[in-house]
Order: sequence, then C-alpha cells, then structure tokens
Amino acid sequence: MTPQEIVERTLESARHLLGCVVIVTESSEAVLRWANSTMTTNGLSTSSRITVVALVALPEGTAAGTVSLGEVVTDPARLADLVAAAERSAREAGPAKDSAPLPEPSSQDPAWTEPGARTSVAVYADLAEGLAEVLAGPLRHFGFAVHSLTTSWLGTSTGVRRRWVQPTGSVELNVKDADSSAWTGKATTDYTDVDVRALAAEAEQRLGWGARKVTLEPGRYETVMPPSAVSDMLVYGSWSMEGRAAQEGHSAFTGKAAVGERLTELPLTLYSDPAEPGLEYEPVVIAGGGTSVFDNGAPTRRVDWVREGVVNELQYTRAEAAEFGTTFTPAGDNLLLTGGSAATLEEMVSRTERGLLLTCLWYIREVDPATLLLTGLTRDGVYLVENGEVTAEVDHNFRFNYSPLDMLRRATEVGATAPALPREWKDWFTRCRFPPMRIPDFRMSSVSLGR
Repeated sequence: MTPQEIVERTLESARHLLGCVVIVTESSEAVLRWANSTMTTNGLSTSSRITVVALVALPEGTAAGTVSLGEVVTDPARLADLVAAAERSAREAGPAKDSAPLPEPSSQDPAWTEPGARTSVAVYADLAEGLAEVLAGPLRHFGFAVHSLTTSWLGTSTGVRRRWVQPTGSVELNVKDADSSAWTGKATTDYTDVDVRALAAEAEQRLGWGARKVTLEPGRYETVMPPSAVSDMLVYGSWSMEGRAAQEGHSAFTGKAAVGERLTELPLTLYSDPAEPGLEYEPVVIAGGGTSVFDNGAPTRRVDWVREGVVNELQYTRAEAAEFGTTFTPAGDNLLLTGGSAATLEEMVSRTERGLLLTCLWYIREVDPATLLLTGLTRDGVYLVENGEVTAEVDHNFRFNYSPLDMLRRATEVGATAPALPREWKDWFTRCRFPPMRIPDFRMSSVSLGR
C-alpha cells in the first residue's frame, strides 16, 4: 500500500469514531563516520511509521488516544487493529483537557499524491572530496555527517490531506592532539553550502590555541559566545515559553518575563518562521505527540517570541488559546535571533581586553524553572582572551550556571546573525541562525576535569 492508501484505509476504519488523525512518515537517512583520520562507516537506511489518533466522545468530554507502529503495513486488517488500539487508549485516558474540534482543511495540497523523497550517499560528493584532503593531513580528525529526508503524510477525518518533505543534515568535526580537542559543526539541508576544509581549518586553529595552557578559578567572566553556544542556550529558552505554565504561575515567564516585559534595550528579535528561506518547516501542524493532537492540520505561522527586545508571544494550543482568551501560537521548528550589529566573532574577540571565548556547551539541564536557570558543561575548548587576542587554552572545563533570559537581559554586544548548529540539541533541533554574544558576567560555577 502507498502512504496515501494507508491514510484513506485507516480513516475508513475509523468512521465510527468522533474523529481520527493518521500520520504516515517515511525517512531516508545517509551517514558518514570517520575516526583517527580514517573513514569507518557509511551507509543508507530507511524507516517508516504510522501514527493513529482516535477521538472518542465520552459523557464527560472528548478523549484522544494515540498509537504508533514502526513498520511497513501491507495488510488492511492491521490498520483496523491500530484504530481499535487507539480507541481503547482514548477510553482509558478519559477526557482530554486540550480537546478541540479538528481543523478544517485550509487548502488543497498538490503534492499529496507524490511518493516519499529519498536521499543517498551521493549527497556527500563534494564533502567527500574535501574530507579526503583533510584526513590526509598530519592531525587526528574525527567526525560524523548525517543527511535525512523525512516525508510526512497527514490525513484527518475533517478532510485535511497534507504532505511535507523535511530535509535535515549536519556535519561535526573534531580534531585532537595529546592535550586538546577542538570542535566545529554546521547544519545543512543538502551539503552544497558545507566547506569541510574551512571547518577543519577553524578547528585546527582552535587546537593551535591550546599550545599554551592556563588554569583559571571558577567565577564570573566576561565571555564571548559563538553562535553555536548561544543557540544551545536560547533554543532551550524558547522551549520553555509555554503559555499554560505562565498562566498557572510555574514558569520563568510568569512575572518579570511576562508578555510585554522588556528584556533588553537592544533591538533583538527571537522568532520562528516556517517560510524562512533555507530553514523551512511544515506549514501545518503534524503532531503525533509533543503538542496537542487536536491541532493536527492547523496552519503554522511566523511567531516573534521576543520582538525588539520585548517578550511578545508564548506558545498556546488552540484549546489553551480559547481558555485564556489569546491567540493560537504553535511551536516552531526553527529559531533565529536578529537585531545585533554586523560584527563577526573575530571582531568581538579583538575588542575583548580580558575574558573567555567558549566554543560549545553540552549536558545542559534546567536547575530552576522559575528563573530558567540552566547548568551545563563547556566542551572542546575554553580559551583565554587578552588584549584582543586568544593567548591560551584553559586546561580544564567549567560547569556553568546561567539563564538564557539573563543572556538577553545582560548582553553588552550582539554580533551578526549566522548559521548555527546547537551542539547539545542537534539530534532534535538543527534549523538555527544566531549571532555571537558578549556576556559580561557569565558564571563558571566550578571546575570540571572531563574533556
């Protein structure tokens, strides 16, 4: 059966229900790996998944149940079994707090009848050519590249029929010597914009900074953060901008950071936009989980989470928007921060009298939801900057404690927006553009001896 046939047959089996949502996804993924300057693995894999959401009318209200199956289905009876399982799940769950009528179709999708998209190792043709030169050099290189095309077909009992192909890709490169490790990475949709030679040169430059080592005590340091580190902090911040949590008083956006609160005098705008060139994502909600299943098929839109330095919108499902008298605000699948200067990271470093240059962060966790205080570790290079030049590598990593809201509040310089790959969140979120940022008092709370 084709994905479209699966959708129609499943919906036919669910005609006795109050409503039904069917999502079929097909993913095609190509990977490359290298270690110790030697290619180790490459390959191509495919996967598929069917997700069925059953809506059931109960005396107390509408219930929703979701089941998924991660395999190819050829027997229509299996689809009826999925509907029955989703119905049982709904009845067991009871009335849903986020229930709302399923959206009506907003437009016809001319691509609905098309097959799934497929990637191949051919996507790495230019990357492989440059990588061969990099791996032939004297340093030890390690890395990973992944490219996927995920096709989703969404069908609902109200008549929505949408198809979307989401390209996702990234490359990460580590270079190591006996005492240091340096990292660079880049997100991409098709690798035509990836210059692996330049990525390797950047990592090798950072490794060279490690020729001199210094030991620094924990404390607050003026810190220049590259786009990758900024993205890791602010992506988590955007995930925390939930309207219900703010309305109920257990969010960092309840009091001082409520909608309308000015965070900074800098004209910074943090936004998500499904139509952003090069960072596009689905024009309607396609959700098997993680957000309200009742919103499947509702149009997505540009959302300015922070506009010109002021908190502008929080995330609300359609049911929450009706409950709180506000606007449906869907989650975004990309994130951009604009409004800084034209300064590059290198120019910002050149204006630093004494401070730290980070490269990337990892193991980020929330400490205090009320202030959005995060903790995490530095990784693959913390560098001392003196009189506008990088003079040494700190011979250990730090544990940090800082809030992304305080980054916006306290930033003294924000540079030019550029593509950014979040090091910590890259497995879930790659579509980002962020500027470098200067924080005058970034808190390194303790020393971490791990590399």
